[in-house]
Amino acid sequence: MKKYSKPTIFVNDEDSEGVYAASGCYSITVNIHQKPQNGRGDYRIQVNGIHKSNHTRDAQTMTISFNMPVVYKSSNGVIQGANTGTTLVISYAYHQNPTDNIGLGDLIVEADQGLQVTSVALTD
Repeated sequence: MKKYSKPTIFVNDEDSEGVYAASGCYSITVNIHQKPQNGRGDYRIQVNGIHKSNHTRDAQTMTISFNMPVVYKSSNGVIQGANTGTTLVISYAYHQNPTDNIGLGDLIVEADQGLQVTSVALTD
């Protein structure tokens, strides 16, 4: 088993749309791939994970934080707790083999201009 190392996230104002984090048994990439435009007020955020372990799981929990308050609109998971704020907790029910990739699909939130992901964690 790997020794746990808390992930560190660096913000680069020139390239702050993507976040990569490795923690526990998942490596995670996050990309804001659609921003509000043409009257649409939501952000669409693609979240992907790679399960790097020797166990199998059927449920995951994602905790994602932002630089400003958001309103949760939808995802392929189920929101846990408040659907507004700077941190959202979403549960998923994907079957994960030890080395599977996991595409969590779009997380859709509403927020003011300038939204950035500040941290993300995926646990099982």
